[in-house]
Amino acid sequence: MTIKLKQIVNSSFGIKLAALLGSGLPPKLGYCVADYLAARIASQRNSQLVRAIRANQWVVRGEPRDGSILDRAVSDTLRHSARSMYDLYHYIHDTEATRRLIILDPAVQQLTRRPELDERGLMIVGLHLSNFDLVLQWMCLQGMKLFALTIPDPQGSQRMEFEMRKRTGMNLVPVSFKAIRQALCHLQRGGMVVTGIDRPTPSPKASPCFFGRPSGLPIHHVYLAIKAKVPIVIIVVNSQADGKYRVLASDLIEMDPIPNREQEILQNAEKVLRIAEDFIRQSPSQWSVTLPVWPETLELVPD
Repeated sequence: MTIKLKQIVNSSFGIKLAALLGSGLPPKLGYCVADYLAARIASQRNSQLVRAIRANQWVVRGEPRDGSILDRAVSDTLRHSARSMYDLYHYIHDTEATRRLIILDPAVQQLTRRPELDERGLMIVGLHLSNFDLVLQWMCLQGMKLFALTIPDPQGSQRMEFEMRKRTGMNLVPVSFKAIRQALCHLQRGGMVVTGIDRPTPSPKASPCFFGRPSGLPIHHVYLAIKAKVPIVIIVVNSQADGKYRVLASDLIEMDPIPNREQEILQNAEKVLRIAEDFIRQSPSQWSVTLPVWPETLELVPD
């Protein structure tokens, strides 16, 4: 029987099942179940989810002509994503066990000690690399104060994830005109705002270049940084061979002033994305965006 991937992944049932397996199974068995489910999903090559991952991996890996390379890339990506989800639900309620899993680089340690309101605000952006969700929730449980812009109108599994993140003390606000104004005010007061930058938007206002191709990725983080006159920093998570999660941060990215506002936003968005590309290239199998970032590539990917 074919698994209806989209319905399961986007449903509250899928998240409840993941939470049940994560909390109830020891790691050795939990990883076995995660690997099995990832393999079943990867085998459904015509599903929207698998096609999207395949197309995204094709671009970030330099558009290889050998389809078998992409078969392995999809399998590795889904396997890593499934194991990360297991870790999220297995460890999130055990702060000490989570602490032992996480390695913070010095630049990230400084951010965790930063006061809620400092002399200058900071725009933090994240990527869907490894277990960013687990790390971000743990950091908030340790007292880090963040204003988080999330996807608008979360439903199903996204609503459950939204509620779980709120319980960590994170100030979560779905993106809207009102939310953007609130985030701008927070930045101007010296606060930190966090948002993701690699999930494509339904009706993009611009097409910043990403891995050499125009994309439908969001640009609101750049608008906020320019308007508030604050830098951007990219925080990413990288899974290590020993199972630990290393948390890295880019240098502060200052916005370049350009007289034309649209060009200013676009060129600075691409400046940030070029740095993001370097992080993704280091561990492409840990990048798990499940929507097509470049929809036109869905028909270009080799079998």
